Amino acid sequence: MTPRPGRVLISETELRARIAELGAEIGRDHAGEVPVLVGVLQGAFLFMADLIRAVPMDVTTDFIGVASYSVGTRSSGQVRLTSDLSMPIEGRRVVIVEDIVDTGLTLTYLKRTLEARHPATLRVCVLVDKIERRKVEVALDYVGFTIPNVFVVGYGFDHQGLYRNLPHVAALETDGPDPV
Repeated sequence: MTPRPGRVLISETELRARIAELGAEIGRDHAGEVPVLVGVLQGAFLFMADLIRAVPMDVTTDFIGVASYSVGTRSSGQVRLTSDLSMPIEGRRVVIVEDIVDTGLTLTYLKRTLEARHPATLRVCVLVDKIERRKVEVALDYVGFTIPNVFVVGYGFDHQGLYRNLPHVAALETDGPDPV
């Protein structure tokens, strides 16, 4: 049977409220600056769109693409760059906007890649933190929600390209072993 969305973990109302708070925090921390918010494709695009509207100041945006999931619901452990930034970030205040942190491997790769470009500051804003899955420690500056170790869909999170359009975050329900 095809995996499908199940129990709602984060409602649309909860998402809106927490994203407004995150935007305000970023605004306070970058007062008088014009930070670059770097969205991580593809999962963070909905979060990024709502977040930049919640930041009460001018921001610049860009996107970077990375992949660590080949097929199924488990990370391959290998991170690769699939799309690079379109602008230099040297000397800029940068906030990575990521949908989820689980193992920490992707974010560690991203931070190392962007730090090599010499931004003035590099912070991380993540919608969902799945601490139970952490393989490497990684500092997070802004965290929306902490969730248990379940595969999630909705609000940008997908399973094989499906369910990104749900207005909430839900656990993926499966019948049997891990879908591949």
